[in-house]
Formats: sequence, C-alpha cells, structure tokens
Amino acid sequence: MRVDYNAVAENWRFFKKRAPNAAVAAVVKADAYGLGAVAASRALAQAGARAFFTATSGEALRVRKALGEGPQIFVLNGPSEKDLAHYADAKLTPILNSIAQIKIWDARGPAGLHIDTGMNRLGLGPEELTQSMVALKGASLALVMSHLACGSDLKHEMNATQLKRFIDAASLFPQAPLSLSATAGALIGPDYHFDLIRPGVGLYGSGGLDADNPQLIPAALIEAPILQVRDVEPGESFGYGGTFTAAQKMRTATVALGYADGYLRSLSGRGYGVLGGVKRPILGRVSMDLIILDVTGCAEAQPGAMVEFLGPNAPLDDIAALAGTASYEILTTFAGTVRKTGART
Repeated sequence: MRVDYNAVAENWRFFKKRAPNAAVAAVVKADAYGLGAVAASRALAQAGARAFFTATSGEALRVRKALGEGPQIFVLNGPSEKDLAHYADAKLTPILNSIAQIKIWDARGPAGLHIDTGMNRLGLGPEELTQSMVALKGASLALVMSHLACGSDLKHEMNATQLKRFIDAASLFPQAPLSLSATAGALIGPDYHFDLIRPGVGLYGSGGLDADNPQLIPAALIEAPILQVRDVEPGESFGYGGTFTAAQKMRTATVALGYADGYLRSLSGRGYGVLGGVKRPILGRVSMDLIILDVTGCAEAQPGAMVEFLGPNAPLDDIAALAGTASYEILTTFAGTVRKTGART
C-alpha cells in the first residue's frame, strides 16, 4: 500500500467547495480508515482543517501528539471514568452521548452533545433532551450533532425526517454550533451543512453513496507482485475447491495477495487486478496470501510485475460493490494487514 496524503488534502478541499459556508472537519478514526492517522491529520491540518474527530480517546491522543495544541479534537464515543484524565491533559473535547456520560463529564470543560434523530445507535433520545439540559448544568457546548442513518441514498425519505428532528431538537441549544452530516450527508445539499460537516471516507477516496459517487481522488494504491506465470490447458481447475475450470487454453498469473492482507475472500471470482491497463479477472477463490488472475494475451505478465488491486484503475467504490460491502470496510480491512511500503506527501 502506498498512501497519497496530497490526495487526502485535496479531497478535503473538495468538501470545502461543496460546503463553503460551513467549517469542514476531518474524521480520522480507525487510524484514518487504515491509511495512517498521524500523517493524514498533518496533511489535513496543513490544508486548513481545524477540527478532527476520532472514535476513542486513545486515537485522539495520537492525533494531538501529531498536531500540537491548536486544532480541536472531538472524541465520538464519549468519556468514561477510566479516561477522564486524558481529556484534561490533551485538551480533548468529548461528544456526550447519554445522560450517564453527561454526569461523568460533570461540566469539566467544553463538550459536544449527540442527539439521536433516528439512527438508534448513540445519542440522546427525544425523551432525554429536557433531562439533559438539567444535567449539563450550563456546561459550554462546543457542538450539537446528529448522524444520518440513510445518507448514502440522497433521496431517502429518512434524511428529511432526521433533518426536521435535528432542527427541532437543536432549537433547545440556540448558542451551540450544529453538525448533522458526514461524507454522504454533505453531498445532499446545503440544508444539511449547518455550521460544520464531518467528512470521513470522502477524504480517502469514496463518496459514501450507494450510486453515482463524485470523482474523488484515490488516496490508497494497493499493488502486489506476480510470483509465477503458467499456461493452463482446457479442463484444468484453479485454487481451493476448483471453483473455476478453463474452457480453453489460458495463461494465468499467481499474485502475492490474499485475505491475510485484507483482500476480501468475497471477491473470489468477482474481483480483478489491473495489469497493462486492463482488468484481469480473479479465477477461483481468493486464498490466504495468493490470488490467480487470467492474464491471457498480456505481455506484461511476468514474475515481479506489480498488479494494481486498489487505486486509480481499480476504484474503491467499484471494488466495494463487487465485494458486496461498503468502501469503509475495504479500507479498514486492509488496515494493519497489508504491507505499507511508503507514502507520498
């Protein structure tokens, strides 16, 4: 894997143009979706990002160390009794998701408040809002936020429902900045932008939509070398289970990539690698560290040649669709498994 942090910064600028009247934060949780939170955060700060979101305080501490004291770092999962000291030491801003977390925080400093408007995951329900106002004891709110459940479908009726619920609930906190949209929601339109948008996967190359994604710049390039090339006669089968059989004479290449590297097994017989500018289909099953490709008629197919499996010619959203999953899973599954050989900044 090679990561282009200039692309991450350029994708942040794309969202800045889409929401010119809102602040544009950067979500760098899960090690910036597997691409390296420290380097990504630095590139984003240099581009102009001043607010960052992580899932946990541990992630936030690493980002704080990388960026210094200036930017605001929100922790989406909120505080616990065990990590309260981290917030004071590193000047982190918790997102308070429940009455229990509001009580744990006990107005120790600025905090964000998460209102659940229909995701039914984290956040205060409508019945808890009045109670939360009492529990907050006049604490300074740095943000009031919610999260769209169906933002990946721009026309889904749930988006408008949540928008109305958010406006109604946020009216109880008239002085606080507001944030509803992550990557997909930011693409719906200006009514969803409020004071701050929170792009995450969009920074790394995916629009986060079910279809018709914008052309964002791929931030990750994943290549793997060919180990062996062979000619195969008709009737021969390939890989575990012999799930593909050659109908005619073929030339195949065995490539050093597999599910141990984060390349999903669900791409068996569906995915492809790109060599010589052409998509080369996967034959049979993806195995732990090896993939077989059809390279019939490809002069470039030689041992040592590098095959692209994710990047400009193998787009993230395309690979995710073939795998039957989301672009988020493609990136984070590669995290910590595929060998990172370098980065471009």
